[in-house]
Amino acid sequence: MSERIVVVGAALLDAGRLLAARRSAPPELAGRWELPGGKVEPGETPEQALVRELREELGVEAEPMTRVPGEWPLREPYVLQVWTAAPRPGSPAPKPLQDHDELRWLTPDELWDVNWLDQDVPAVREVADRLSTGRSPDE
Repeated sequence: MSERIVVVGAALLDAGRLLAARRSAPPELAGRWELPGGKVEPGETPEQALVRELREELGVEAEPMTRVPGEWPLREPYVLQVWTAAPRPGSPAPKPLQDHDELRWLTPDELWDVNWLDQDVPAVREVADRLSTGRSPDE
């Protein structure tokens, strides 16, 4: 069995809203929504990868908060881990710079208005539970 590679996803939260990013590539994922993020590179912690990926994909400076419980299989050898994160004060607003063509800030009532990638649904559910119960997403 090959060694697993962690892909980090960001549940980027601001004022009780979650950021969703619509994929523009690859073709089989285009038009579906995801939590932005990407692969952890050798020598990086997942939190460092999250900060780098959000800077590259969205041009936003973010502060990782807490890992969302769980780990979700992607295609071999990748697994998805999700962290909550918040934009750093003074950071520019996120923009779709790479692999995405639209971003939406979703309130708890709007979370299921977009067609999430299947592998992101369990993580979005975890974050939704925390938002809807009024618990801090980083508890």
